Amino acid sequence: MAFTAGTKFGPYEIAAPLGAGGMGEVYRARDTRLNRTVAIKVLPDHLADRVELRERFEREARTIASLNHPHICTLHDIGRESGTDYLVMEYVEGETLAARLRKGPLPVEQVLQYAIEIADALDKAHGKGITHRDLKPGNIMLTKSGAKLLDFGLAKLKQEMAPANAQFSQLPTANEPLTVQGTILGTLQYMAPEQLEGKEADARTDIFAFGVVVYEMATGKKAFEGKSQASLIAKILETDPAPISSLQPMTPAALDRVVKKCLAKEPDDRWQSARDLHDELKWIAEGGAQAGIAGKVGRKRGALILAFVCVAVIAAATTWMLKPAALSTAKNVAHVQVSLPSGDQLGTSGLIVALSDDGTKLAYVGIRDGVQQVYVRALDDTEPKALAGTEGASNPFFSPDGQWIGFFARGKMEKIPIGGGVTATIICDAVDSNGGASWGPDDTIVFTPSGLSGLWRVPAAGGAPRALTTLDLGKGEYSDRYPQILPGGKSAIFTAASGLGWDESRIELLRLDTGERRVLIRGGRNGRYVSSGHLIYFRAGTLLAVPFDLSRLEVTSDTPVTVADGVLQGTGTASAEYAVSAAGTMAYIPASGGAHQFERRLVWVDRQGKADPLPAPTHAYGGGLALSPDGRQAIVAVGSGTDELWLYDLARGSLTQLTSEPSSSINPVWTPDGRRVVYRSNKAGTWNLYWRLADGSGSEERLTTDNEMDVPGSWSPDGKVLAFSALDPASGGDVGIWTLRMGGDGKPQPFLQTHTDYSVGPQFSPDGHWLAYVANQSGGSQVYVQPYPGPGRRWQISTEGGSLPRWNPNSRELFYRNGNQTMVVDVALSPSFSAGKPRLLYEGPYGPVSHDGQRFLAIQGVEPEQPPTQINLVLNWAEELKQKVPTGK
Repeated sequence: MAFTAGTKFGPYEIAAPLGAGGMGEVYRARDTRLNRTVAIKVLPDHLADRVELRERFEREARTIASLNHPHICTLHDIGRESGTDYLVMEYVEGETLAARLRKGPLPVEQVLQYAIEIADALDKAHGKGITHRDLKPGNIMLTKSGAKLLDFGLAKLKQEMAPANAQFSQLPTANEPLTVQGTILGTLQYMAPEQLEGKEADARTDIFAFGVVVYEMATGKKAFEGKSQASLIAKILETDPAPISSLQPMTPAALDRVVKKCLAKEPDDRWQSARDLHDELKWIAEGGAQAGIAGKVGRKRGALILAFVCVAVIAAATTWMLKPAALSTAKNVAHVQVSLPSGDQLGTSGLIVALSDDGTKLAYVGIRDGVQQVYVRALDDTEPKALAGTEGASNPFFSPDGQWIGFFARGKMEKIPIGGGVTATIICDAVDSNGGASWGPDDTIVFTPSGLSGLWRVPAAGGAPRALTTLDLGKGEYSDRYPQILPGGKSAIFTAASGLGWDESRIELLRLDTGERRVLIRGGRNGRYVSSGHLIYFRAGTLLAVPFDLSRLEVTSDTPVTVADGVLQGTGTASAEYAVSAAGTMAYIPASGGAHQFERRLVWVDRQGKADPLPAPTHAYGGGLALSPDGRQAIVAVGSGTDELWLYDLARGSLTQLTSEPSSSINPVWTPDGRRVVYRSNKAGTWNLYWRLADGSGSEERLTTDNEMDVPGSWSPDGKVLAFSALDPASGGDVGIWTLRMGGDGKPQPFLQTHTDYSVGPQFSPDGHWLAYVANQSGGSQVYVQPYPGPGRRWQISTEGGSLPRWNPNSRELFYRNGNQTMVVDVALSPSFSAGKPRLLYEGPYGPVSHDGQRFLAIQGVEPEQPPTQINLVLNWAEELKQKVPTGK
């Protein structure tokens, strides 16, 4: 029977039907406990009395529950209501592959992407001894995050035996593939010969169906068709479909070969594992089958020829919709301006511009109609192209061949072809995107995954990142960022950011093979090597250059020369908004006044993400924000290099300075009684903890001395214990979690020494029995909860990256950040801890600082009166550098 809106299955309320799904009917529903949308699949009444079908239904639950993969639908729950069995599954938004195929074949890039994702999902299932047995376009959902494999209702555990043969009627083939209700399970058009013959199905049976699906994606036609089911079966058993390339000539020959092997009649002649199939498809997608894509290469070569022709035209001061400026006196050098289309503006934080190595493509972060995404502009185009799938992105960077764009969004580092048209591919977690990245010739990426981090390295194809550098705390370093892999791929330069002030940062050299590092430039950041033999770096709005010997990896002059003035400094991050190509082209964003670059304001944000400004004056807020326990006052750090703490009275709208030392004081945390504030300061040469009365009276007191890089987290509800993160002296560089008991011996005690890279941000639960924190124990930053003082098990709260955990004072929710999103998880603290599935609360650059869980105090950047809409280009800039800064060669 059909269920109507409002029908309840336990805590789940039906909203609308979604259609049939294998052995069940599927409905969209609402989980009334967790207030989330789910999909409910029920076993129809007319089948409920068949024992074998109910057993299959229950097996589906066990099957899905054992699988955890980004491209497999997640099972939440199973139940029985008034004699009806049901499953509660992840609600997946998008369209089925079957619906998409009604519009025709997919572009080859999408075919490869979805095929790789499905093969990876099958490999996960096969590894657990599970075959799907009903792989078809109707069981594949296309979403923003890629393909999702649905409906394991026909899954077969390896240990089970296949049933005997079945008889088929001579009915015409249906428009929608028909699943036969008999002892042979599956959908005819996608069934392997051994299924039709009643033989045992295994992983290779899924591989046959996979080949049929890929064939249909690439051609828009079914691999096997017949006027009746009998003729269709004969086709599957006896004939081979026409080659994909005969229907789609631009298909890579290697893909044709892969699909043909999938469709072999004998299981032994097919690919023997989905892992081998997955790896082969990735090889094709990454350009491994060059002989099979000659046409594509020809088009690429032609585009590059056009690009270089356009370079010559621009150098002669003609159009490309640019506004010509005065030409340099250097030979073949042109200074031109790229103006964004009317109504567009550039992004406001992080690294905004990037150039391909050959200098023929420009990428930038732009905002159009309130949506921030990556735009690419080639020299043979007249308009920039927005890359769909990069919404919310920042810090773009090119692959060495200029065919891919890497970027950061939603707490991840991702990549997408410059042609667009496909879903972006996640490379790895990256909680803080402002550290930048560099893509090397060996197809690995060096990047900064979080604010308190060294450099890490990860394969561009994805995988587990590994650490390259650790923070030099003795020199005040708190982040290694803005890497550039040097020609040859064996070394890199990067910025060792200093908490003593941005202009105290250093540019260092790192040997990627040995880990050796040494200082190249003191008092600079955002270093870039240029092929003319120069090292460029940024200081106080100016680009400086010194000669650099690439063979010896040394700076050969101590006297820098100014090569560009008025370069924009990014909001808050102090990033220099410029880029250089290996071919010697420079792009930069000119500063427009500069005073707005650090201007921010305090706002209240509701649970829908709507921000309302407070009457506080605008300042360079940014070094921490803490709301008093009663919600009437806030402590905020103000400064753009050296920060001090200020007390803000929310009722009066007044700001009063709390600390006034020449050193920085940041990261404030209130005591539970609201009388004091603890914070970190570097006045003693290392980052230690201090506290003082919140009204500014009296003197401050130093709380820690032995530890370094101390960052306060939170107080236990009784105000007796302070949890904080600090360098673990025994680990050689890891950051762990410590506790300090007031009135004790004054010696911090270790709580969590994970020997990973960092465990930070400890937050006591309202009852004081649990600590939430962030750690990279799973290869990326995630939010965890552990009992305090312990011992006990650890719960992972976030699923796709997380930072800044905060408890709702009502003890029923835990908030955290994931990229530009604030997430919320329903929790219970007693009689034992439990946590629900994370869900989005709101999007926007607002952290979860709250005293009631209903509204959040946050810092918001102030839009400049005239936001930047122009990028300056210097073509053949290397020639200009040679004249301004002779290398002596």
